[in-house]
Amino acid sequence: VQLQACGGGLVQAGDSLRLSCLASGRSLSTSTMSWFRQRPGQEREFVAAIRWSGGNIGYADAVKGRFTVSRDYAKDTVYLQMNSMKPEDTALYYCATGSPPWGSRSIGRLYYYWGQGTLVTVSS
Repeated sequence: VQLQACGGGLVQAGDSLRLSCLASGRSLSTSTMSWFRQRPGQEREFVAAIRWSGGNIGYADAVKGRFTVSRDYAKDTVYLQMNSMKPEDTALYYCATGSPPWGSRSIGRLYYYWGQGTLVTVSS
């Protein structure tokens, strides 16, 4: 599987941005697609996850109510809509796919494939 993330950029606090992650190379029917981020000087952290089939969705507390993850079957693409952005959302955002147990969706080492990362910068 190859993942290609895009959509990052520079925005101001309160603005919105949508990230995309295009998946290719293999069926995703049993997979979970997730977004992680790495903020400057910090470890990578879970942001959001969606089951490709079934539609289970989960968010980190820090983004709940502001970010929305969705998928487009026809385009093999997962999106992360980010609203009401804050300077602390500044990070390199990665998409990843794998088959972790749903209760372990936030554990990055359980994901097999990762995209290259797209940089999001939120100015105050």
